[in-house]
Amino acid sequence: MDELIERFLQYVYHQHSQSEKTMDAYRRDLNQLRDFLQAQGIDDFEKVDRLTFLDFLKNCRQLKDGSLAKNSTIARKLSTYRSFYRYLNEYIGIQNNPMVSIHAPKNNRKIPDFLFVSEIRTFLDSYDLSKPASIRDRMIFTLMYACGLRLSETVNLCWEDVHLQERFLLIKGKGSKERLVPFYAALIQAFQEYRLRYWEKYARSTDAVFVSLRGNPMTPRSIQYLMQKHADEIGMHMNVHPHMLRHSFATHLLDNGADIRIVQELLGHSSLSTTQIYTHLSSGKLLKEYQKAHPLANQGIKR
Repeated sequence: MDELIERFLQYVYHQHSQSEKTMDAYRRDLNQLRDFLQAQGIDDFEKVDRLTFLDFLKNCRQLKDGSLAKNSTIARKLSTYRSFYRYLNEYIGIQNNPMVSIHAPKNNRKIPDFLFVSEIRTFLDSYDLSKPASIRDRMIFTLMYACGLRLSETVNLCWEDVHLQERFLLIKGKGSKERLVPFYAALIQAFQEYRLRYWEKYARSTDAVFVSLRGNPMTPRSIQYLMQKHADEIGMHMNVHPHMLRHSFATHLLDNGADIRIVQELLGHSSLSTTQIYTHLSSGKLLKEYQKAHPLANQGIKR
């Protein structure tokens, strides 16, 4: 069983994801299935029937603290097991597939948290640029909002990926997929000033764009901390996280008329359905559109 799991993981890595995080998630899911089966006296994936697999799913649903796993968690696990058994059927010759007719639970997708444009401006414009770290921090969060970057893409950004005169970034996203992301003209000067006033003074043997005061590449955790710290200092009174800037990027582009397929390309989404979650509208936008479209909105009601 361990050998089949490892063969499948290598197949996924080379054929599809090339992502260590994806591999780790697959490995945890498959090891959980293996441990459950061995506890039931089953030592062969081909011997798993539908009822046994349903018992396993029931076991997955009940967490150790007594709470229930989210539908999204179960759906993700089912995706792993479907891929695994498809591999066993096609490449190993196993005939059995206990996944047949088992459907994933409905996943109610949560609308992403985003910031209004006024909140973005307040957050970015309130840095004290006499402090070196503030120069860096504002550049980090300005760029994340300007280009819709993931946190991992931000910390992995290198100067060789920044094309100032052409005004685009070469972003290496999930699964080593590359995409070009443009940025607005004012960021050319922002990049130049950041490099002169901060990066050249602190960077140590690295091409990473964003470095700590010790000269090492920034970590995701440190950026998360710095964003919440700044929000608290300026009295925003809300929990913030870097991904909110990516959510805001997509939301504001769509609210201002950008084509959803262009936004999909800018975000690096492989599926349009992933981008469609951003088509929600702010209450102000809803009221504006309602006022414009409803035939009685702009006139008195006739009695």
